[in-house]
Amino acid sequence: MTNVPPTPSGLRGAVDLSSLVDRAQRPPQPGGAAAGGPGSGVAAGAPGSETGADLTVPSLVLDVTDQTFQDVLQLSTIVPVIVDIWAEWCGPCKQLSPILEQLTAEYDGRVLLAKVDADTNPQLVQAFQAQSIPTVAALIGGRPLGLFVGALPEAQVRDVYEQVLAAAAENGVSGRVTVDGAAPADAVEQGESEPEPLPPHHQAAYDAIEQGDYATAIQEYKTAIAQDPHDQMAVAGLAQVSLLDRLNGRTADDIRAAAAAGPSDVQAQLAVADLDISGGHVDDAFGRLLDLVPTVFGDEREALRVRLVEYFELIGTEDPRVVAARRRLASALY
Repeated sequence: MTNVPPTPSGLRGAVDLSSLVDRAQRPPQPGGAAAGGPGSGVAAGAPGSETGADLTVPSLVLDVTDQTFQDVLQLSTIVPVIVDIWAEWCGPCKQLSPILEQLTAEYDGRVLLAKVDADTNPQLVQAFQAQSIPTVAALIGGRPLGLFVGALPEAQVRDVYEQVLAAAAENGVSGRVTVDGAAPADAVEQGESEPEPLPPHHQAAYDAIEQGDYATAIQEYKTAIAQDPHDQMAVAGLAQVSLLDRLNGRTADDIRAAAAAGPSDVQAQLAVADLDISGGHVDDAFGRLLDLVPTVFGDEREALRVRLVEYFELIGTEDPRVVAARRRLASALY
């Protein structure tokens, strides 16, 4: 049977390296040829060679657009590139981005971070199939690799970086870049701000999540919200850890079997909707619960409403799918 991962990494899914396996068996292309072909203008050695250290970049953290993404594809033949798809209005993005920037600086030119504003770069959002934000992916030798969705604690993100670097090395992408006019380690000082410390209850929640203590994390986020009802980061964090807690110790096979056996069983449908959300199937989760709302009343209808509102916070209230689902929910309730 397929187990639902009982850790925060369950939200990102397994890092699937299978598409890169055959590439590892082939010798790297000579001359650092990029995915876009010859004549692209980047002077560097072959992927995997330390001559990649001769390449300079303006920063280890690059703002990338639909128009400039070809440059990032080329850079990914020298070092792996982490791709952060974010938006200004996204609360979880503000939690995650400083972690990504800090870790990128720590790896001292062995990895780059490409930031993509989802609101202004629809082609890249579609290309990476970003169903919600933040969405984090990687590029290794010009090939995309899905990583995770949502904000994760630093320890979990660091683990993802290690997996990406290991996969890159196996595929001959193990060069290094330097920042133009500064050592890579100085990149944060050159323009990328140091991440601000988390508020006490947020930090306590993160620490508890890393230890698998979801009950404590839930309580810490609830305390933060009680102190500041407008703390959207705490609201999103509470939604995420509550989802982890509900899935902890359950299996996907059992959840789906129960839902199939009881199409009108609200608790069974709530559970399978959780599974859909954890796997990034946002529309499936919304549709399943919204179809059920008009058929039930009282406590069961309220349970559906509360869960949907929680999902809205988790995905992001400005997400077009959330806007449409919220409108449909209001119509069904009133």
